[in-house]
Amino acid sequence: MSGRAGAAPDRDGEAPLVFVVDDDVAVRGAVSSLLRSVGLRVEVFSSPQELLDGGTAERANCLVLDIRMPMVSGLDFQAQLERAGLHVPIVFLTGHGDIPMSVQAMKAGAVDFLAKPFRDQDLLDAVAAAADRDRRRRLDDEATRGQRDRWNSLSEREREVMVLATAGLMNKQIAFELGISEITVKIHRGRVMRKMAAHSFAHLVRMADSLGVRRDEPPGFSAK
Repeated sequence: MSGRAGAAPDRDGEAPLVFVVDDDVAVRGAVSSLLRSVGLRVEVFSSPQELLDGGTAERANCLVLDIRMPMVSGLDFQAQLERAGLHVPIVFLTGHGDIPMSVQAMKAGAVDFLAKPFRDQDLLDAVAAAADRDRRRRLDDEATRGQRDRWNSLSEREREVMVLATAGLMNKQIAFELGISEITVKIHRGRVMRKMAAHSFAHLVRMADSLGVRRDEPPGFSAK
């Protein structure tokens, strides 16, 4: 490996955590030394099973994963993580890679696929991209959890009003649908906007889409 070292991105004031999984002790040592030299936190494992036995994969912001290992290959481990709902970005390393393997890895969501020997900077760039992807995913997940908590804070009637409003119904249509007054609909809409911390109605619609609670306008209904 050769090349120019690069700076490591930080997340929440703490350097990203990289798991290096390779059955070759020399590669593990070289890769971990390179990553630590730019300030990244690193843990090394000789196999996917050792990783699973020693800690949870979701702690990592990036996996640097050898594609060919005994027992469980890197591609098999990638599929195993996907089935478990773990979306840690992966940078694959291989000394025996071929086009079909790289295509399979990238289609399954890998950030990069580097053939040994590789340039130091290529690995650093790939890990930086993976850590940035993970940071954005975690921020999105946190935002979604916050939206879900706010949705759960709504009353049943407020949820009904939000669903109908974000489906495009006007207040008088919502009132007709729910059998309440238009004034009451306006009150509920105001409460929904406050409780959901919506900056605008368009923002509320985006949140409804994100939460999967928005529905189309009821068929056959039109306001006069």
